[in-house]
Amino acid sequence: MTSKRTVLSTMALAVALTAGMTATLASTASAGTTLKASAAEKGRYFGAAVATGKLSDSQYVGILNREFNSVVAENEMKWDATEPQQGRFSYTGGDRLVSHARANGMTVRGHTLLWHAQQPGWAQGLSGSALRNAAINHVTQVATHFRGQIHSWDVVNEAFADGGGGGRRDSNLQRTGNDWIEAAFRAARSADPGAKLCYNDYNTDGVNAKSTGVYNMVRDFKARGVPIDCVGFQSHLGTSLPGDYQANLQRFADLGVDVQITELDVMTGSNQANIYASVTRACLAIARCNGITVWGVRDSDSWRGTDDALLFDRSGNKKAAYNAVLDALNAGSNPPTTPPPGTPDTTAWYLLVNRNSGKALDVYNLATNDGARITQWARNNGNQQQWQFVDSGGGYYRLKSRLSGKVLDVYNFSTTNGGSIVQWSDGNGTNQQFRLADSDGGYVRLINRNSNKVVEVQGASTADGGNIVQYDDWNGSNQQWQLIRIG
Repeated sequence: MTSKRTVLSTMALAVALTAGMTATLASTASAGTTLKASAAEKGRYFGAAVATGKLSDSQYVGILNREFNSVVAENEMKWDATEPQQGRFSYTGGDRLVSHARANGMTVRGHTLLWHAQQPGWAQGLSGSALRNAAINHVTQVATHFRGQIHSWDVVNEAFADGGGGGRRDSNLQRTGNDWIEAAFRAARSADPGAKLCYNDYNTDGVNAKSTGVYNMVRDFKARGVPIDCVGFQSHLGTSLPGDYQANLQRFADLGVDVQITELDVMTGSNQANIYASVTRACLAIARCNGITVWGVRDSDSWRGTDDALLFDRSGNKKAAYNAVLDALNAGSNPPTTPPPGTPDTTAWYLLVNRNSGKALDVYNLATNDGARITQWARNNGNQQQWQFVDSGGGYYRLKSRLSGKVLDVYNFSTTNGGSIVQWSDGNGTNQQFRLADSDGGYVRLINRNSNKVVEVQGASTADGGNIVQYDDWNGSNQQWQLIRIG
């Protein structure tokens, strides 16, 4: 998100896993009555930028929780907020947002690790290798703090110049060397390997010199193995939408990256609703468009002042633009499924490796008794790390330990966040039954039939012995598991 600027008026979910296993999300035929419900039916998120100071505003929070399933911090995760003094980090605002998101089943976009604006004064006074080292340390520390809690990070924001040149913006970061963006992405991947890593910019909505400059950088990164997963298109729009908006998004998707609408707002006027609907349809038309985020909730919350650029008016009422977006979402096609739904091989044994930690689901200390702890541990392919899927019908399975012959069990039929996952004798109870939900990239979530919560590594731990519990499904990387067939 930039400071106030003049906005230009032209501004499968079926995923193959390993060794013949597939898992799919079921499509939903009903029309959603909220933005988040309809977007979720289409396999996408619909998010909003949040100022945590407004979380005490009941109207604001009511709309946020009802309509949105993704949030991004307006300012609380930027450099000046998270590292106000060199080496002294403050995460109060960011942690508050993440806590609110987790309590309400929302994912979180991280914004932003590096940007030429809103740098703390001490960083503005640095240059050369001192600034480079400080910047990479900042990326590492912040991404590590939020590891396992962020769906997508805007690793670098607005690094390209406006105008017809298509080149980089002259900034203190750029003057540390042209490879600074690459260095930031590599550091972010090391710090949080489960998060999607995005480049984010404005005035890149159509095919123009600036968007082509970004496109060339992304193409180069993909060719050289620089870790980039997504490109964010801010889409701060005026009174018209570029005619090649969808084609521009598609050309990036064709490079093998996801595309996201990250800061959408549209100037008020007779065309506002049509533009919002057109952006929504464009995203739905592109398989790799993950979702849409609007920059604020009500018009009174917008950085654009009197533009009244959002979906809810200053009194919190739905606008025509809201109805246009919801109608466009409901008119879209549900994500593809594989009929019949993909199933695991019930004769095979699998390791379940966590996306966040890289460790395997493990029966702690080789226990064979009822109630024994389930933890994560460094992969060793031992019997205590091998699991077989036992069919319970209706798309649900029990996970049986090769060591003990017992199955994963939500202790005492708990329905609370943090409920313990243990092993227990197989009674085929609903607290022992799990279905598979796709998380992309060959990872799945395990959703319990009794509680409708997912199996996760508590607190996004990366340590051996990290507890396995259940929690609300927010698709965190600590809730994602790779199934590796070993026999």
